[in-house]
Amino acid sequence: MGEEIDKTHFAAADFASFAARLRRETDILRGWFADGTLCDGEYRWGFELEAWLLDHGFHPSPVNAEFLATLGDADVVPELSRFNVELNTRPLDFAPHALSQGRAALEALWRRCNACAHGMDTRLVMIGSLPTIRDADLSLANISPLKRYYALNHELLKRNRGRPLDIDIGGREHLATRRADVMLESAATSFQLHFQVPVSLAHLYYNASQVVSAPLVAAAANSPLLFDHLLWEETRIPLFEQSIAGATGAAARRPRVSFGDGFLVDSLMECFDDNLADYPVLLPILFDDDERALRHLRLHNGTLWRWNRPLVGFDGERPHVRIEHRPLPAGPSFVDLFANAAVYLGAVHEWVQAERLPALDAASARANFYAAARDGLDAELVHDGRREAASRWLLETLLPDADAGLARLGLAAAERDRYLGVVAARVASGRTGAAWQRATYLSGGRDGLGLMAAYCAHQASGAPVHEWPLEGVRG
Repeated sequence: MGEEIDKTHFAAADFASFAARLRRETDILRGWFADGTLCDGEYRWGFELEAWLLDHGFHPSPVNAEFLATLGDADVVPELSRFNVELNTRPLDFAPHALSQGRAALEALWRRCNACAHGMDTRLVMIGSLPTIRDADLSLANISPLKRYYALNHELLKRNRGRPLDIDIGGREHLATRRADVMLESAATSFQLHFQVPVSLAHLYYNASQVVSAPLVAAAANSPLLFDHLLWEETRIPLFEQSIAGATGAAARRPRVSFGDGFLVDSLMECFDDNLADYPVLLPILFDDDERALRHLRLHNGTLWRWNRPLVGFDGERPHVRIEHRPLPAGPSFVDLFANAAVYLGAVHEWVQAERLPALDAASARANFYAAARDGLDAELVHDGRREAASRWLLETLLPDADAGLARLGLAAAERDRYLGVVAARVASGRTGAAWQRATYLSGGRDGLGLMAAYCAHQASGAPVHEWPLEGVRG
């Protein structure tokens, strides 16, 4: 979905041709899984950060085209709305200080972006859902002026047969709204992790990613507010799923945004077989590249938003597979982002390498995920045959497992302690980004603008969220 296209509407012949190429490329990839073409020994990692452009009033500033033109950095790209951008850095090797190296690279890019934004009376902010966003901000007037986004909106709505998209989120409060386009998707921004793993073990890393998603979302939640409603601790989860719910259409067997229904058995290829069998083509953009570039397979996969998504990459000597871990919100601080990354990378690696994935069936992993997104650290999760608080799972077993896994990946003890200690302190205090936002919002008389003023100031300080004061908001 990152490349521009030359048209926004498609004929039946486009869909038929794309489907034929998709079948052929799926056969090619299946052969690669069987014959050793895919990389089977290298571990690397990376990330993407989605950010907001805000004006001085802490409202969305729809200037990403001007911002990107002025910045002129290929690692910063547009998102669906004119007030969002995405920051990328190069893939990273695991080393004693890998997390700090990744953080330094992202912070340096962030500083360049903010220097550019300040020259336009704008600022960058990372937050899961923006408390100050207004319904008017989410009109098609604020869609990024790229054909791929117009095409995406057109095709998603076509599959909903012209009906509006209904959003209904029941949490601490209840929000029901109706949209005539997919712009509400842009109200949810994330920090996406990429973990390149050996192909022979990739299905196990996928399963481990499914299991870790619940406790990690509970600890990382940073999206409690939307349209002045206190909803889920990680409101991004239901918001994103429902904002694209109409994309399913009658021909699809599963939602295009979902946690999934089961664990993989033998191979990550099972996901790509499901892509072909269960999901109709959404954007039939045709490429003339060598079919071994898998352009159609990769585009089709990019229109399916699993919370843990398998990817095929080509940035090394051999094609590789990786897991894209998508449940984490943007923010609250850089140290929080990389502390969350430490838990994800370490825990899934330890579980696979030690052959001790927590005893959990796929249905329980799914139920855990939505419970954690709704209730955060207060969620009761199924773990090793019993129900326990998310905070207990994190402190007693998950963080020690993550420490062991990071050690296997070659991270220094001080590096592990630094980042895992942030999550331990956050969980012990109960002060997640969502908890801080909710408490500050309520103590300030439900003042969203005051909340964002305090949030931005604390984010700029660099302190982790569990150290942010709860003095309330004046105004």
